[in-house]
Amino acid sequence: MVVAIGEGIRLWAVHHIGAISRTRSDRLGPLIASGPFAYVRNPLYVGNILLWTGFALSARLVWVAPIIIVLLALEYHAIVRWEERLLAGRIGEPYAQYVASVPRWLPAFNTSATAGVPLTFSWRQTFFSERGTLIAIGAGLLLLWVKARF
Repeated sequence: MVVAIGEGIRLWAVHHIGAISRTRSDRLGPLIASGPFAYVRNPLYVGNILLWTGFALSARLVWVAPIIIVLLALEYHAIVRWEERLLAGRIGEPYAQYVASVPRWLPAFNTSATAGVPLTFSWRQTFFSERGTLIAIGAGLLLLWVKARF
């Protein structure tokens, strides 16, 4: 269930942000403040943390879950600080307003973020963009099944 929630958050986020979420360059799209980005600034990372935690729990390695959470929190904290400096420098005041109204990690369901430009992406594009994660989830579930079976 935790894996499904994590991937659900990721799919929702990729559906709103599009292929820009897969870039490793300095290319920067518009500020997205709709969908899950209206509740938390880093839904893809939150989804990743839930995915890995869910796999630890699915493998009945409950003691690994807190370790995963701490390690990923430290890694993503460093990444997010860099990304936030980049976004603040490139987008300016609209991003500052977004940061002031939407929390970084824990969702706020009473947010009124309006800084983003709503974009539309098809679910086909969403699943295509997320295919690597979906394949990894399938492989992980298959490995858990093999472990339980043999």
